[in-house]
Amino acid sequence: MPTVVQKTIVPGHYTEVMSRFDIDLFEALKPPVGKMVVEEFTGSETGDRVVLRFESPIKARWVSDIIEHGSDERSAWFVDMGTTLPWPLTYWHHRHEVNRFSEEQSEIVDRMTFRVGLGALDVLLWPMVYLAFYPRKAAYRRYFSGEE
Repeated sequence: MPTVVQKTIVPGHYTEVMSRFDIDLFEALKPPVGKMVVEEFTGSETGDRVVLRFESPIKARWVSDIIEHGSDERSAWFVDMGTTLPWPLTYWHHRHEVNRFSEEQSEIVDRMTFRVGLGALDVLLWPMVYLAFYPRKAAYRRYFSGEE
């Protein structure tokens, strides 16, 4: 299965950065093109749920359940698993990690594994997933530096 990994350095201690993975950050991470509505966001801990409705350029519904979360002395994380996905996706696993980079900085790692069901299409979709999530890097920097 293809995996897209994006890493972004942001200001803040990793525990503080992870504590700000909330609805405000989620709104700041909305795609720059098209229209997406957050129908439900209950949090970033095991058992929470995120429900999105895309209205343009496609019409689709996306439901992800938070299936794992945790932390240790160097990082914090949570994992969302797609349960209702827009076509052509058939599988979505997104691990959000916030790693200690220094006392004043953290590294956010988005690790997205996906499948559409046909190996060749999985490979062709990789650049689209990468480009769809690339704007998050700038959004993370703005949000955690207080520019949002």
